[in-house]
Amino acid sequence: LIPPDDSVIMNVDSSQIEARVLVWLAGQEDVTQWFREGRDVYLEFASKVYNRHMGLTMQKITKADKMKRFVGKTCILGLGYGTGAMKLQNVLKLGGAELSEYECQRMVNLYRELNDKVVELWRDCDNALADIVSWPNGKPEYYIGKKEVVLVTPKGLKLPNGLYIYYPELEWDTSEVKGRYTYVSRRGKIGTWGGSVVENIVQALARIIIGEQMVAISHKYRPVLTVHDAIVCVAPEKEKDEALNYVMEEMSKPPDWAK
Repeated sequence: LIPPDDSVIMNVDSSQIEARVLVWLAGQEDVTQWFREGRDVYLEFASKVYNRHMGLTMQKITKADKMKRFVGKTCILGLGYGTGAMKLQNVLKLGGAELSEYECQRMVNLYRELNDKVVELWRDCDNALADIVSWPNGKPEYYIGKKEVVLVTPKGLKLPNGLYIYYPELEWDTSEVKGRYTYVSRRGKIGTWGGSVVENIVQALARIIIGEQMVAISHKYRPVLTVHDAIVCVAPEKEKDEALNYVMEEMSKPPDWAK
């Protein structure tokens, strides 16, 4: 990427946006407070993982423990959507952390014990799928999670910007040994469940946040690219520090619907 003459390109990345949105929506207030206080949530969870394993109560994992922080980060980013022990084991192995399936199951159990509101949100989303498949007569539309931002309707999930998450031809499929919810995507029929729906919702909300931030930034500087949770802008080189501060300030503001 080459900026115009006398200009610079800056890439500003959101900090753990999906992990933040997840615990906020679920009403997991203790973890949400960690974020508010600027604590490293990956280290917080890693400390609980390794202290619980070693029978210690005071040992704190630090950023110097890169592999242990990686384990904590992988758990926080994956287990919030219902990842199981075997998948967690494979993801950790790709990053250089070889742990037994028993150890991975222990971390899955610990995450679910500490994040009971997130687990409750998976169940709520399973119930929402059942309602969308066959909407109970006379049942009013209702919000999912602890915040009034995602509305469950007979059509699908209505987001705070008015767009919907749709599950075309959603049904309870009993053609296999274990029944499951399926819908038709561009890739054909695929299965889903509460944890996957939570992932869909969280990523949609994160995208809305990024989109609103890009609009705000565009009043002063030109966004040229977005990659997941990052915004790339072009600004005059002579005011690069001012521009960076402005972009960071706009990306630090919570949206109106999620104060």
